Amino acid sequence: MQELVKLIQKAVIDIANALKFPDTSYSKEKNSSGDTQLKFDVLSDEIITKNLSESKALKALISEEKEEILKLNEKGKFIVAYDPLDGSSLMDVNFAIGSIFAIYEEEVSPKNLKAALYSIYGARLEFVFCEGKEVRLYRLNESGKFDFVKELKMAEKGKINATGGTQKFWDNKHANFIKELFEEGYRLRYSGAMVSDIHQILLKGGGLFSYPATKDAPNGKLRAFFEIFPLAFIIEKAGGATSNGQNASLLELEFHQIHATSPCFFGSKYEINKLLKAYNG
Repeated sequence: MQELVKLIQKAVIDIANALKFPDTSYSKEKNSSGDTQLKFDVLSDEIITKNLSESKALKALISEEKEEILKLNEKGKFIVAYDPLDGSSLMDVNFAIGSIFAIYEEEVSPKNLKAALYSIYGARLEFVFCEGKEVRLYRLNESGKFDFVKELKMAEKGKINATGGTQKFWDNKHANFIKELFEEGYRLRYSGAMVSDIHQILLKGGGLFSYPATKDAPNGKLRAFFEIFPLAFIIEKAGGATSNGQNASLLELEFHQIHATSPCFFGSKYEINKLLKAYNG
């Protein structure tokens, strides 16, 4: 595990360095979700694959940019699922974006999720790591090492509302729920990069990130194994809560397709409890 974490840290430093002078143009290819790939999406995926493949403990890799599982070592113990560049469509406007990683043992299932990590490429390079009960924030220093900054904790109730999906495709239940949050004084904070919005909620101590089922995406848009599960793991370990609108936790869900999607809600316990009441009466 420690070896994998170090290799992931090296990969995100390599990506951060490449982001200083990036090619922001699109390739002619599409990923498994049907999104046209940026050339930097492909490069980020290659950087992560190259670095993590050095580990003998790695059984396989699953990536948003790979159609199939990349099998590496049958005797390996861990499978890493990752989104190499979450929010990459925001590169042209220079918003903060990131990479998300989930480390599973033997089989990809939330029951086997042993650690979750993500990086934020912004004014600073930051790295959040969760194994066990603590969610720890690190920041890259001038010597190229990650310094521990603090442990991240969620408050019982937040003030931020980051809600995705095209509003005209929301159902009335979700629209009314979001309206109630704004009427309570919540502030809109949505960038279009899930990892950055989750990071803001974590550092501000609470709030809600949501991507509901919509008329154009009835099963949601965000991918379970390398976006939803690792960030749900982090939010819940920090004292928050998650749901798909029905289940009490996103980590109770099971999928068999590696690119499966789901509606998802991440936040403080107050917002998730309010969501479940609004959705289920």
